[in-house]
Amino acid sequence: MSMAAVGLVAGMALAFAGYFGGFGAFLLVAALGAVGFVAGRFLDGDLKLGDSSRTRERLDRRR
Repeated sequence: MSMAAVGLVAGMALAFAGYFGGFGAFLLVAALGAVGFVAGRFLDGDLKLGDSSRTRERLDRRR
């Protein structure tokens, strides 16, 4: 599935949630979508657990 189609489906899901459930449902769907996206990237191997928690020492060693 192309990224345009995925974006279309995500936009439609957010639109339905916003229309039928209000702004709270819109935020809930958006937040769960973000969690699902990160989980999917992690399961695909594109994201590692330590990528988001680099310490200053590790950054200094790279220089």
